[in-house]
Amino acid sequence: MSDDLLVEIGVEEMPSSEVSHLSEAFSSGICSALKQNNLSHAHITTYATPRRMALWIQSLQRKAPDKERGVWGPSLDIAFKGDGSPTKAGEAFAKRNKLKIGDLRQFVRADGKQEKLFFNQTIEGEHTKEIIESLINQVLAKLPVRKRMRWGASRSEFVRPIHWVVILYGEEVLRKSIMGIDSGTHSRGHRFHANTEIPIKSGSSYEQQLKGQYVVASIAERRRIILEGVERLACQFGGTAVIDESLIDEVVAITEWPVPLLGHFDEKFLTVPDEALISSMKAHQKYFHIVDEDGRLMPAFITVANIESTDAGQVRIGNERVLKARLADAAFFFENDCKSSLEMKRKKLSGVVYHAQLGSLLQKSERLVRLCHFLSNLIGSASGLATRSAAICKADLVTDMVGEFEDLQGIMGGYYAQNDGEHSKVATAISEHYLPRFAGDKTPKSPEGITLAIADRLDTLVGIFIIGLQPSGSKDPFAIRRACLGLLNIILENNIDLDLKEAINYAGNLISNTAEADQAQQQALTYTLGRFTGIYKEKQIAIEIFKAVSALELVNPLDIHLRVMAVSEFSQLKDAGALIAANKRVVNILSIATSLDLEVNPIMLREPEEINLFDEVKQKKLIAKKLISEKNYAVT
Repeated sequence: MSDDLLVEIGVEEMPSSEVSHLSEAFSSGICSALKQNNLSHAHITTYATPRRMALWIQSLQRKAPDKERGVWGPSLDIAFKGDGSPTKAGEAFAKRNKLKIGDLRQFVRADGKQEKLFFNQTIEGEHTKEIIESLINQVLAKLPVRKRMRWGASRSEFVRPIHWVVILYGEEVLRKSIMGIDSGTHSRGHRFHANTEIPIKSGSSYEQQLKGQYVVASIAERRRIILEGVERLACQFGGTAVIDESLIDEVVAITEWPVPLLGHFDEKFLTVPDEALISSMKAHQKYFHIVDEDGRLMPAFITVANIESTDAGQVRIGNERVLKARLADAAFFFENDCKSSLEMKRKKLSGVVYHAQLGSLLQKSERLVRLCHFLSNLIGSASGLATRSAAICKADLVTDMVGEFEDLQGIMGGYYAQNDGEHSKVATAISEHYLPRFAGDKTPKSPEGITLAIADRLDTLVGIFIIGLQPSGSKDPFAIRRACLGLLNIILENNIDLDLKEAINYAGNLISNTAEADQAQQQALTYTLGRFTGIYKEKQIAIEIFKAVSALELVNPLDIHLRVMAVSEFSQLKDAGALIAANKRVVNILSIATSLDLEVNPIMLREPEEINLFDEVKQKKLIAKKLISEKNYAVT
């Protein structure tokens, strides 16, 4: 027999970053716990809002199936006396397993060596409603909460104080204690629209009952409402809403009854760089921005309210007023920053510590200048433009705008370089050199931008290894893993033919010339090339292929990648297995040879087939040598 189980945990508003991942972890944890207790069930529906996590588990087994466990007792010579009567050991076995003394002879089994007493004990399955309390408490205690808190006199800890708990099993209300809170049948509606108790009837009615009290419990449904509303309002304004997935996720996590609203701002603010306006809207206000058909920012935004106001116009005006102040600040920052050049701001970098052991930001920028000069010859960028970009690329870190909007570093530097009359390629390089900023982001495309981006990551990578703060385990406070992945992606996507060992050594020598530094440089090289494993795992390329190529101890990431891709392509051929087996046989034969003379003496060849094979091999060897020099490994 089975019934539906509904569990709802009502809390104070959770941080937006916790809503989705905690609800998923709660669902996964309960599912695993039920499986461990042999309780079968059908579909699990997960609900989550800022004020609740809930699960509707359909057709949950009422009782776990009985299990049988074999219990071995003493051997017969120990269990029985010579006259056949049971010994103390035999009687103890009978008593322990609730058997009649006279029936002991019926419970005998050979274990392969001798005959012993044996009893198949039936262990009755536990009833779901008896174990659900401990099961829920255990799962909640193990949830990956980033920061737990206590409340009241309770010793329980959770992401936020728990205010109510609902546990319904079929039509029965289960009265349990969950983290010190007694469960019942009453949930609560929207904090402002319907802040009253809601007697929940069943798991199947839960979602609709909450919807009647202004709570959309489903994350997917709130997401749909927000997306459709945002796109509709943007279309009404004559533009297209830019949908940022992280912003959508955040807005979904801070609303229970989402209501998208269109607002406007003064066109005069469009003289400020788009990125600054967008950051003001997105980071501070959680607004969606709108662009025209040419991708230009339009003087409007879309906010998502958590209430359905009787005076939506007043809500819109309030949001416009708040945004106006934000945009006025951004305009002031931009105007004030433009009053002095990046060259002037660069001087202030001497007072900004990059790292106590690696000097100031000015010293870092000076290293970048020398590193860009070295790299420009290898990459093919204009040395003068690359070094100029390096000299002033960190100057925007002391501007008002970047001080307020950290995510605009580099971007604002590009705008300020344009304002200063710097070469357009210098401005582009500065704006590109932080790319890629996150997984899946674009990489720099200009030669100078590529040069500066590689130089910046090399200086950071080698510097951190030299001072002994490289990543360990899950700790990576300086985001070195991300820097290495960014470095490799820049090289691969732009086909940069770079000796990474040479580049790392040059970067390291700008910081320190000690033997310890040389060792750190080698560690940095090994660590960086090791990041290929993550790249190939994502591409679903067998790690054995990368290991095989790594055995050559290559230090050119592009060369490594081209070889890996060629071997991966080769491994898919139908004849690959036979060719590999033949090559392996040759290697095995050669491995037992006492000496190897691999030069063929053509005079010794007699048969026409031998001569033809020798000529063919010579020709193929010349072709292969040329292709390898061109790194053209995939030619068939």
